[in-house]
Amino acid sequence: MGEGLLQPWHLLIIIAIALLVFGTSKFSALGKGLGEGIRNFKSAMKDPEEEKKDKKEEEKKT
Repeated sequence: MGEGLLQPWHLLIIIAIALLVFGTSKFSALGKGLGEGIRNFKSAMKDPEEEKKDKKEEEKKT
């Protein structure tokens, strides 16, 4: 395989050690926070007119 520093097996071992040290609850909280951050970033990058269209579509659905 490759001679690089981070091969797939290395990444798996690093993830396994991190799970042992921090536990799964910390990783679920990290994933949730990361997802919310990405959603907020995407909404901040939208044009104001697109936001108005999205709000109108949501109002029509309800």
